[in-house]
Parts: sequence; C-alpha cells; structure tokens
Amino acid sequence: MGSSRFPRRYLIVFLMFICTSVCYIERVGFSIAYTTAADAAGVNQSSKGVILSTFYYGYACSQVPGGWAAQKIGGRRVLLLSFLLWSLTCAFVPLDPNRTIVLVIARLLVGVAQGFIFPSIHTVLAQWVPPHERSRSVSFTTSGMYLGAAMGMLMLPSLVKYRGPQSVFLAEAALGAMWSLLWFSYAADPPRSEHPKATASGFGETLLPLRGSSKLKAENGVHPTKTPTIPWKRIVTSLPVWAIVVNNFTFHYALYVLMNWLPTYFELGLQISLQEMGSSKMMPYLNMFIFSNIGGVIADHFVTRRILSITKTRKLLNTVGFIVASLALMALPYFRTPGGALFCSSVALGFLALGRAGFAVNHMDIAPRYAGIIMGVSNTAGTLAGIVGVDLTGRLLEAAKDAQLDLTSPESWTSVFFIPGLLCIFSSFVFLVLSTGERIFD
Repeated sequence: MGSSRFPRRYLIVFLMFICTSVCYIERVGFSIAYTTAADAAGVNQSSKGVILSTFYYGYACSQVPGGWAAQKIGGRRVLLLSFLLWSLTCAFVPLDPNRTIVLVIARLLVGVAQGFIFPSIHTVLAQWVPPHERSRSVSFTTSGMYLGAAMGMLMLPSLVKYRGPQSVFLAEAALGAMWSLLWFSYAADPPRSEHPKATASGFGETLLPLRGSSKLKAENGVHPTKTPTIPWKRIVTSLPVWAIVVNNFTFHYALYVLMNWLPTYFELGLQISLQEMGSSKMMPYLNMFIFSNIGGVIADHFVTRRILSITKTRKLLNTVGFIVASLALMALPYFRTPGGALFCSSVALGFLALGRAGFAVNHMDIAPRYAGIIMGVSNTAGTLAGIVGVDLTGRLLEAAKDAQLDLTSPESWTSVFFIPGLLCIFSSFVFLVLSTGERIFD
C-alpha cells in the first residue's frame, strides 16, 4: 500500500490518530471551560452533570447511523463531514452557563457529529490495515484520544485563565478545521492494485461500499456483486458481540466519569486548583497513551509470533487491564493527596487503555466487513455509559451534600469510584466467557 518506504496505510492511520486527539481535546476542553464558567455563575453540581452529559445523548443517537453511513458511502467521506459539523458548532456557540437551551442544543449537535467518527474510523481501518497489524493500528489510533486529553488538561486551563472560557471553543474549532483540510488533502480509499490479496486477508477494497467497486468489476468483465444485507439479527443475538458491548460500556463509564469529574475531584475533593498542579495533571491521560500502544504492540507480537491465539490474546489483555483498573478505581477516594490521586487515576486509566487491545480490536476480528456497524452498536452502549455515569455522579455528589457530607471527605466520593471499579470486574468475566477472536461474520 503505497511506497515501500512509507506505505500509504501508515499515513491514513496517522491522520486518524490526529483525528482522535482533536476530538478529545474538544471533550476535555468543554469540561474544563464549562466547569470554570459554571462555578463562577454558581451552578450546582447536579445541573453541571446534566449539561456535561448532554453531549452523550447526541453521541448515542448517531453511533449506529454512523456505522451504517460509513458502510454505505465510505468512512472517509463521513469523517470529513462529521468534523466540519462539530467544528462549525464550536466556532459559533457562546459559552454562557445561563443560556442553558443554547448549550444543550450545541452539545447535542457536537455529540451527533462526533458519534459518526469512531464507527467511520473502524470502517477505514478495516479497509486499509491487514489483520496482523490491526492491534497496534487500532491502539495507536485510539491512543490519540488519550494524548489529546493529556494535552487538553495541560494547556487549556491556562488558556481559560488568560483568555477566558470562550477561547477554548475557538481554539477547538480551529483545530477541527485544520484536521479537515489535512484529511481532504491526503486521505483516499484503498485501490485494489495496492493489495491483491485483500479478499483472502479480509481487508482492502473488498470492504469498501460495494456500489463504488461495481463499476471497476464491470470494466474488468466481472459481474457486479450485489450489496449484501447487513445481518442485524445475527449481530444483535451474537454473544461475542455482547461481550464487546458490555466491555465498551464499562470502559466508557470509567473514562467519562474521570474525564468529566476528575477536575471537580481535584478542585473540591482535594482543594487544589488545576493551575497549581502544573503538568502533573496530564499524567492519567499520558499514561493511557503509553499503555494503549504497549497493549497493541504486545497483542500483535503474541499473534504474529504465534505465542497465543487471537482469542487468548484478546482475553488476556482485556482481563489484566480491567482487573488492575478496578483495584485502582476503588482505592482512589482513599488517597487524600494530589500525588496519590494522580497515581491511582493514572493506573486506572492506563490499564483500561491496555484492555482496549482486547475488546476494542475484537470488532475487526469477528466481522471485518461490518466492523463499523458493530463499533456503532458497541459505542452506543459506551455512550449510554457516559449519559448514565456523568449524570449519576452529579446526583451522587448532590445527595452527599444533602446528607451533610463534606465533598472533601472520602465518603462523598466512594460510590463515585466504586461503581466503575465493580463494573470492571464484571465486564472482564463476561469477556472471558463470551468472546472469541475467530471471524464469525462473512
């Protein structure tokens, strides 16, 4: 694929790495900017939880349509349109905590737009990346989320301090516009001539929207293949798919709770501002970036050297990642120093990222043609976790205040971190029992 020195698929993967980085800069940026503006306006924790979770309602609605659109018209086009929509929304919406309806509509729009992105990414990866490179390609692409979150945590509090919360929206819109220009200029669909063994390997033009390849087949004297029907019933009733769905829910429950409420935990629970923490506040997300790529390299090493089967590799990394993360999450509220809290949150998020080399790659193992569809289904569950987790956390903290508990006490935060910890244990067991690395969809 491309020149021998730098295959074209590497450029595609790198551009999608930047894509996920920019998306998570936007998500972390809104959390930081809105929290600052809301605290200044005296907004209570429950109301903050509602606004912070609004994004995920839009995100949930567009996951399955995103997979369907990527399957029908191509992930490359869907990615570009999605990025343009959320970038324009950020550019023109005012960040005013008192204009609740405007914020709700804006966050819904951004959520809908970004909901198309990850199913499209998995569709593009399934087209471009051969099976023996999938673990590290998916891990590298998704590790952009964590690097983006780390960069957001490092730089955006200072931007808020010196330029105000609205400046974060403008910076995010500019980043989105720049990525859109790069993607429009350099992205392409994979031509068959670059990988003649695509059909046998389960990637390449054989996974492109079939309407686009029918013309080429006709010109070569081959009868066009009829567009296959998406096997919805088999997808919904498949136990390996449900193993992915359950683990996606748990991963995102833990991630979104920490992403949206960790700033509040530091500010109110530990009484330390993000500005005072300096560069250390980016460590949990930087750890995710590192461990995500470690997981991908280990998984591909085990598979290509035939140390373990694909099934055993996925189960091993998923189990280790989720069990260690569960212990760190449940220990988090009892570490009463910024250093201790950073350590626990870094371990929790790092090992959750390691676990992505298990469940998050499994879409392409079991159904490379329908990877975007299954990603859309499982990411819908992950998005519901964001809705439930972020909103529930706000309600739990308000209930703690109503019970006369100080938010500086560990008791106020115990249930916040124990819930994702227990979910991690349950999900690792489900994946051990139900998952497979074998291809089960033609």
